[in-house]
Amino acid sequence: MSMYLEQIKQLVDLQKVDDIIHTVKKELHDAPQELQSLEARYAEAENNRNKVLEKLEHLQEQQKRLSGEIDDDSARLKKSKSKLMQVENTREYHAMMREMDSMEKMNRSREEEKFALLEELQLQNDRLAEIDLTFTGIKAELEVKRDGLEEKMVAAQAKLESLERQRTEASSHVPAPVFQRYEFIRKRLEHPVIVSVKEGICTGCNIAIPPQAFVELQRGQQILSCPNCQRLIYWCEHFSQPVEESAAKKPELKFFIND
Repeated sequence: MSMYLEQIKQLVDLQKVDDIIHTVKKELHDAPQELQSLEARYAEAENNRNKVLEKLEHLQEQQKRLSGEIDDDSARLKKSKSKLMQVENTREYHAMMREMDSMEKMNRSREEEKFALLEELQLQNDRLAEIDLTFTGIKAELEVKRDGLEEKMVAAQAKLESLERQRTEASSHVPAPVFQRYEFIRKRLEHPVIVSVKEGICTGCNIAIPPQAFVELQRGQQILSCPNCQRLIYWCEHFSQPVEESAAKKPELKFFIND
């Protein structure tokens, strides 16, 4: 295997470890944010639920008031009907009839109000049932997330520490100048650092490599960078087997790279 291909394999071996480190760090970063997002959804659902409960309480108080007023009016109307049988003159009779007619109109109005109130109560109860379904689901999910977050964070941190040791081992096989260039790019660009070129396209940025640069890449004499995204690149056709496979031997090699 040529010096160039060996260097590419060393870099890709290092990149493999960095890929996993990148994933674990993202988990460590995203897990608390996912919990915060879920807590925000829970707070919103709880707030909506409390609003409906408050409205239901108000409607139930109105229903109770109306039922009492209707019962009182019905009792007064019944009493007035009893008195009507005892009137002694026409004037008193007509006065009582007008009073009874007024009470009946008031009662009908309250019955209509009570009917509308019952419809609104049913609407709010249906809404509460719908909100409770969402609220209960979020609450259960939140409890699971809270219980598992600490354990997940501890496990991820332990895994990260193990990966850092693996990274130290992988980087020890990379010649110092190669590793320094790799680290320079890693600290300044988005993950990953080294990518393959397939059919003249950089798989890091999905942009075509200029023809002259692609010709140089195919020669396999020095490690090149993508002119667009600045990542290190290699031609996938240089490897008859997957480049991820580590070489059996890792001799100390001179680093060749363009400026």
